[in-house]
Amino acid sequence: MSSEPAARIPFARPIRTGIVGFGLSGRVFHAPFLAANPDYVVSAIVTSNPERAEEARRLHPAALILQQTAELFDRAARGELDLIVIGSPSGTHFELADRALDSGVAVVVDKPFAVRSAEGRALIEKADRLGLAFTVFQNRRWDGDFLTLSSLLAAGQLGEVRRFESRFEWWKPVQAKSWKAEATASEGGGILYDLGVHLIDQALQLFGDVDEIHAEVVTRRENGRADDDTTVLLSHRSGVRTQLWMNGMAAQVGARFHVLGSESAYTSWGLDPQEAQLRAGALPTDDGFGVYGEDRWGLLGIDGDVLALPTQAGKYALFYELLADALLRGQPVPVDPRDSLRSLEIIERIHEEAGSY
Repeated sequence: MSSEPAARIPFARPIRTGIVGFGLSGRVFHAPFLAANPDYVVSAIVTSNPERAEEARRLHPAALILQQTAELFDRAARGELDLIVIGSPSGTHFELADRALDSGVAVVVDKPFAVRSAEGRALIEKADRLGLAFTVFQNRRWDGDFLTLSSLLAAGQLGEVRRFESRFEWWKPVQAKSWKAEATASEGGGILYDLGVHLIDQALQLFGDVDEIHAEVVTRRENGRADDDTTVLLSHRSGVRTQLWMNGMAAQVGARFHVLGSESAYTSWGLDPQEAQLRAGALPTDDGFGVYGEDRWGLLGIDGDVLALPTQAGKYALFYELLADALLRGQPVPVDPRDSLRSLEIIERIHEEAGSY
């Protein structure tokens, strides 16, 4: 591949998109939303796995299926693509994003967009230097319960927030064979890099920067290579105290959100339905996509006087709608990568202090 990227041409509709990886990320979280949005076309998919390649051909018959990322980057450098989406294992994100930027296209990277903060900073600086759009797929900003909580806070319905508790927990004592089971923290493995990056990002979005960080980083699974039971405590400059739990070994799970304010509180349970719906084959355009049933609504109020508050529908599709606005109409990218860098710096500090690298 030439070391010089092809000359930039203005973005035009549809945005020609290549996807790196067709495991859970590429197949479930990216391709369905790109295919459903007329501002994009899925032009190429990279996967070396024969079964996944066959699935990609079935679901996206117009896309070119490639075995090597080098082929994709060559095509991008020749001006055949506008956007590359990186949905590969975490430890590969930095190298692939770096090469994608070299090919002269806009880039979306799954979280965490790098393992170490120095790598993340280098990607941001490179994108700025080359004048290329660069963003991170922090899709949990568009979970329905997070959208609902954000609206409550914006309306001041809890008063002054004092404590924010947030959890991703489930019971999976035997980890399925995958890169997530094999990767160490230094390779971007473990539940802090996987789920903590979402929980920390949400906390920073709601309550701002932090002054103090405390954490417990624990590996419970026998022969586990990275953390699977981690707790993070954050003291925000705004005065809010945050407690974040991420646990793959929880035989009973706690509340998803438990938010205590000076005038009221909000508690919700369970996970946003979009991932489960997508795994089951639903499409973002289906009726009821992202909608929470009444049994999943959170509670707002004070003990003895609470009401079940309808949860907003989850809207992962908004990420790619906002990205199209950025690429076609000059609006900001949906996630400022500097926000994701702040979360990465916190994770890096926790692992360094725990000695888990």
